Amino acid sequence: MKKIIGIILILVGGFLIYKGVARDDSLAGELDEAGSDIANKVDGGSRIPEHYYYFIGGGILAAAGIAATVGGRKAS
Repeated sequence: MKKIIGIILILVGGFLIYKGVARDDSLAGELDEAGSDIANKVDGGSRIPEHYYYFIGGGILAAAGIAATVGGRKAS
């Protein structure tokens, strides 16, 4: 059961990373990144473009899935 959950987490993480790459390459992603850069320079804030959250979430889920699939105790 742990391996099935791990594989699902890896797939969902991969999908989120794919969505992040697609958003990064799109016009909306480019505008989001440019707007964040401009706003950060104006007021000194720390805005993050939306596609970075896809990368972070996908990486965390994929790492958790790998840990669940590979790690753990062996059943005898």
